Order: sequence, then structure tokens, then C-alpha cells
Amino acid sequence: MAVLRFPDTNTTIDGEAAIAAELAALGIDYERWPLDRVDGDATAEAVLAAYADEIAEMKQRGSYTTADVIDVTPETPGLEAMLARFDKEHTHSEDEVRFILAGRGIFFLHIDGKVVSVEVGPGDMLRLPKGTTHWFTLCEDRRIRAIRWFQDTTGWAPSYTDSGVDAGYQPLCFGPAYLGSRVETPFADSLRA
Repeated sequence: MAVLRFPDTNTTIDGEAAIAAELAALGIDYERWPLDRVDGDATAEAVLAAYADEIAEMKQRGSYTTADVIDVTPETPGLEAMLARFDKEHTHSEDEVRFILAGRGIFFLHIDGKVVSVEVGPGDMLRLPKGTTHWFTLCEDRRIRAIRWFQDTTGWAPSYTDSGVDAGYQPLCFGPAYLGSRVETPFADSLRA
């Protein structure tokens, strides 16, 4: 399950419902989807077939025209250059939608002058609406496998803000070992203040 943090106050939110509510208050969709449809080494085609119903529903919800599977490992050619494209604050001209199948990564969101980090892992589905200011990096295992949706694949490129905000936040992945020590903390009201 995702780990939702507010780094400036060192606050962490626990529980699927609480995380979904906190992110919804920011205009971000978060859901948990089952992972029991395919094995970890299934082909991209098998993954897309196994999640065909969810893919079709998401296409309808967001006017997405296509979906694919991205599979990044430490051995991915050009990994550092690829990550460098997205680890600086930017926006996109369309939604960024990911259903995580394997691995972990962190989305930093910069909304209303506040920074929120969302560590996503297997089973997490996250949708950032177009124009959401954010940046992304992988956790220490440098692994992520996800279904991605696109409204127009030719227009999906980062538009950098050059604000420098991203430089003040180091990626901090908690991972599964951290799950036992998290506490639920309501924070939506103070974030909206």
C-alpha cells in the first residue's frame, strides 16, 4: 500500500481510506487494485489481457486512448537518463495514470505551496490530473512495473517549472518493512488551510 507523507511536518498517513481521502482533497485519485491476475514474470500482453476490464473502465473515465506496460529494472538501458527526465518538478499536458504491478517509486506533489510525497508500490493505482506539479523517482531497488494510460502518447512529455522546489526534498522510501510502524493521522483539514 502507498505511503503518504507530508515532509515539511513529518506527518505520515496510514490506511487505504485515509490515503484516498487525503489525496482526493488534493484532486488526486488513489485506489487499490488486486494483484492476483498474473505472475510477476507475465508478458506485457498477458498483463493487459488480465486487466482488460479495468483498462477499459479507466479509458472511459479519463478519455484515454491507449494503455501499455512499462517495466524498468536496474539493467534498463539508459535508466539514469530516463529518471533524470522526471526527477525535476514538471507538469504534463495530460493525466499521468499508473497501476503499479511491481517495484516502488515516489511521486512528489507540489500543490498549493505544499509538498506531499506518495510512495507507490504493488497494487496502487494513482491518477495525477494534467497540470499537476510533481516529480518522480524510483526507490532504492530501482524497479517499477506498471500499466500506464495515455490520452495522446505524442504529447506526454515533461514541462519543467524550473522552480527549484524539488532540490529541497530527498527521496525517502519506506517500503514494506515500514508498514508496521505507521500511524494514522488526519491531516486533510490542515493541508487545505
